[in-house]
Amino acid sequence: MEYVSRVPRPPLDGLIDDLYYLDGVPPYARLTLPPMPAALLIVNLGAPFRIRAGTDIETAEYADGCVITMPTRAFEFGYPLQTRSVGVHFKPWGLAPFLQMPAAELCDRPVTVEQVWGRTAIAELRDRLATADEPREMLTLLEEELMRRLCETAGLGLVRHTSSVLAAAGGAVSIGDLRVAAGVSSTHLAQRFKELIGVTPKRLARTYRFTATVFAINPAEPIDWGELAGRAGYFDQAHFGHEFRAFTGLTPTRYIEIRRRFLREHPGHALDGWPLPAD
Repeated sequence: MEYVSRVPRPPLDGLIDDLYYLDGVPPYARLTLPPMPAALLIVNLGAPFRIRAGTDIETAEYADGCVITMPTRAFEFGYPLQTRSVGVHFKPWGLAPFLQMPAAELCDRPVTVEQVWGRTAIAELRDRLATADEPREMLTLLEEELMRRLCETAGLGLVRHTSSVLAAAGGAVSIGDLRVAAGVSSTHLAQRFKELIGVTPKRLARTYRFTATVFAINPAEPIDWGELAGRAGYFDQAHFGHEFRAFTGLTPTRYIEIRRRFLREHPGHALDGWPLPAD
């Protein structure tokens, strides 16, 4: 599977972690994407893929691509035999300048790119991408589209700064302290976060802490779950296990079993890391 990624130029680099191109045969027909402190935009160039956003929501098909604000639950992606797409990994606040609605309206509700940018616009973009000569040119075309659509967003400076403090601390910051430092009320801060990210500051802090903890795990080595939970600032191992199930639908030990399976079956794969084979 071919995966090409790069960071966009300013000012997009303050909103986006990377632009990427993906082409090839997925390692599994279904992959689970646990919640992460990021938003996602995919422009699909191949056969439709399917997304199931939680166990209580029916699977839906996406032909032109999808837009996902920062999730609070695991998503299941169903891939065609051959997948091809370009996409954007946004910082939690980064999608807001490209939306025409509050991010909270899309929380855990993936929508098509057409629903956000319109049928004509996404059709023209997909045509330009499909005729590009190579991945780097495709990423440049996507970057140009984002630059053209970038707009001023009220409250973005506040949310970006506060979120960056949470990110630097791995979520281990008092929300009250953040509010005081920002000079705003708790209600105002929460409202801005829900408008631009889709979740409250407390939920974002939980996500940063959980993600940092999981990325610190080396699945190839023995794991002391109690020590890991304590080092991450959880009350105890039971608290950590509860958070783990809330974010992934899995117990910590089951997660490690699945991660080790991925490593055995697809060593060095481009998607090794956060996505998991559907359990």
